[in-house]
Amino acid sequence: MDGVIETGLEGLLPRGRWSRRGFVTTSLATGFALSLQPVAAQTVITTDSTGLVAGEVKVPAKGGDMPAYRAMPDPSSSFGSGPFPTVLVIQEVWGVHEHIKDVCRRLAKAGYYAIASELYARQGDPTKIADTQEIIKTIVSKVPDAQVMADLDASVAFAKASGKADTAKLAVTGFCWGGRITWLYAAHNPGLKAAAAWYGPIDRPRTELQPKFPIDLAADLKCPVLGLYGAADQGIPVDTVDKMGAACKAAGKNCEFKIYPDTPHAFNADYRPSYRAEAAKDGWAKMLAWFKQNGVA
Repeated sequence: MDGVIETGLEGLLPRGRWSRRGFVTTSLATGFALSLQPVAAQTVITTDSTGLVAGEVKVPAKGGDMPAYRAMPDPSSSFGSGPFPTVLVIQEVWGVHEHIKDVCRRLAKAGYYAIASELYARQGDPTKIADTQEIIKTIVSKVPDAQVMADLDASVAFAKASGKADTAKLAVTGFCWGGRITWLYAAHNPGLKAAAAWYGPIDRPRTELQPKFPIDLAADLKCPVLGLYGAADQGIPVDTVDKMGAACKAAGKNCEFKIYPDTPHAFNADYRPSYRAEAAKDGWAKMLAWFKQNGVA
């Protein structure tokens, strides 16, 4: 099915609860999210677009066109003209700002077609809000999981239609909020070959719009999943990661976990004080190896 599915949302949200909502955010932010200013400029990794085709695109989805950032090798590069193995990149809680765009360019430099869609676009623009808790209250809490699954499906369909993405070689990776969504999408799309979840919450209180967490879905995983976590993450206790590992093993699923000692949440976020260069570099290498090991290369 090349990673594109039409159903599979059952159990996440009753049909029709979000389908009529249009997009209130129609373009991506420039730079970093307001609530994260000032960024830790001395550690920010900036990946240029040399040898790439990169920029904002519009993804057709329910309610209109969803803004997204897409990066892939230039046809004149050593990777050729494609189609390229495909990676969905899922945002942190702050949306698709500069760091997530840079992650897409890093993947493109490694030979991938990478796309990050603004998955809050119907609910609001988190990059313009100065307080992170306000983002969670007014935007993130109102984003249905079912909407997100469908928008990721739409992103795969857009990539496939471009002729530049090989969606038979499809992976997903995400960070923080996107780490949880990575687990959910790995349980949703049978076309996935691999997933890498960076410090995604495993088990937290459910809501009507977010009714399941990764720990509920171990038996439903449809691809191998790599989990990258920090032992000093105050919001994701190590015992919940261990429980996820045990649940995956009990279900006969191919999951691997790396827990970095004395490492906080968001250790890959090079623009934040939480950045830990050694763990971030190691996690990135493990992710690329995981993708290759599972046929996404």
